[in-house]
Amino acid sequence: MSTYDEIIVDLADRRYPVYVGEGLLGSIDSMIPDGVSKIAIVTQEDIGILPELRLPSQIFYIGDGEQAKSLSTIGQLCSGFAKMGINRRDLVLAIGGGVVSDTAGFAAASFHRGMRYGIIATTLLAQVDAAIGGKTGVNIPEGKNLVGAFWQPSFVVCELSALSTLPERERKCGFGEMAKYAFLGAEGLDRLPLRSQISACAKIKASFVEEDEREGDKRALLNYGHTLAHAIEAVGFSDPRVNLKHGEAVAIGVIFAALLAQKLGRIDQARVDYHRRVVSSYGLRTELPAGIDLERLIAAMFKDKKSFGTLTFILDGSSGVEVVRDVDASLVRAVLTEFATQA
Repeated sequence: MSTYDEIIVDLADRRYPVYVGEGLLGSIDSMIPDGVSKIAIVTQEDIGILPELRLPSQIFYIGDGEQAKSLSTIGQLCSGFAKMGINRRDLVLAIGGGVVSDTAGFAAASFHRGMRYGIIATTLLAQVDAAIGGKTGVNIPEGKNLVGAFWQPSFVVCELSALSTLPERERKCGFGEMAKYAFLGAEGLDRLPLRSQISACAKIKASFVEEDEREGDKRALLNYGHTLAHAIEAVGFSDPRVNLKHGEAVAIGVIFAALLAQKLGRIDQARVDYHRRVVSSYGLRTELPAGIDLERLIAAMFKDKKSFGTLTFILDGSSGVEVVRDVDASLVRAVLTEFATQA
């Protein structure tokens, strides 16, 4: 018998559950919404998780890594959906990590101008963050997640047994996203059992999404550490020396955000040290990749979705984590330069 926690993301008419536990794969049929007649499964070949489904289904494999999150992949999926003959009452089922849920979700949001989809999250990063909240999207050469849609799933399953097969680096990638929750209301998170950690993160994210579904204000706080992280990833698309996964980049971004907040007088050295202790407790690196182009990082940060033409960061302070706009580029450059010398 499966044991699980259930967290509800309550968006009125789009209320849906997030299940966290083990042995949930045998219950997927009971989660399928009424009216579905076909299921398009979007996954990757190395995932190795395919639940038995009562309804007819077809599998669509996408590539690995951030390169798979592309408009060409969306085109291929939508063409495949059309040939399969599914309609907006049917279901797209994403099985995998954040790359799969982001891509499959955007395809579901786009095909027939929106169809239902569910998620079986198989990585720690997806379970604590990417699979919850309805943010879908793909990358373009100019930046990460610049094309996408808000499209809520019908259900999310966080199957803990899938984590046992994750390579250590993939687990650390999830820990990078998890670490940010220590500054968003989950003090002492790292002392809880893993299932409780994942459920705690899911509850925090659900509360943010319920209050601000489309990232107009409060939900942007969930991007703590992401302004620099996304810039690192954008530079990494063309610089093979920048070999970092998303969660690893977020961990570095969290440290940089603390350093920038200190320079702005928002926090003291003790709070910066706490940031370093939290990130280090998960075995994550706390410094920039050696030799990374700082000017390219700044240019990429100007293109961040939160920026609106200025440098915008999520920064800690005496009142907690807040959105801070119009940060002077020369100050950001100075903090980045100092940060880079610590590598």
